[in-house]
Amino acid sequence: MVSEVVRQFAVVAEPAQFGTSFVKSAAFKELFREGMGLIEDTAAYLDGDGRTESNGAGRHGALTYAGESMRLTTRLMQVASWLLVQRAVAEGELTRDQAQREKDRVRFVPQEVNAQPEVYEALPERLRELIAASLRLHARVMHLDRLLMEEAEEMDPLPSNSPVALQHALLRTAFSAG
Repeated sequence: MVSEVVRQFAVVAEPAQFGTSFVKSAAFKELFREGMGLIEDTAAYLDGDGRTESNGAGRHGALTYAGESMRLTTRLMQVASWLLVQRAVAEGELTRDQAQREKDRVRFVPQEVNAQPEVYEALPERLRELIAASLRLHARVMHLDRLLMEEAEEMDPLPSNSPVALQHALLRTAFSAG
């Protein structure tokens, strides 16, 4: 009798899944639009006005421009990859496990501007705006990715038929109910 009550209690104790609900939310769709828009804006700038603006920057300025624009595009490609994988999960094209394997190919690390402040300030204003926007977006995606990873770890720490897993479920329920 007691074991039946414990088993029923453990089943009711399922946590809400942030990841599943987030990738299907309007907030994710807005993040996706923002990210893809920033990628398009950056590509248009680097292929157009940016190319023209970098020509008059001198040797040192051109090297700084090239380095920062390379880091910018790499950062945005990481963000795009993450966004596309999450959208595939939302649309049922990938499972969470498949998404995790895809995501493992891209390692998110905190990023910042590499150039010295006085050299960075000499870069074209539009490039600096795009870099700043990409750094903010990258930090948001890193934060969301960390939340999704933590959720995945919490959801599958032990086999479900394990007595320890049952105890963990009971403890989570007991401490989250208050």
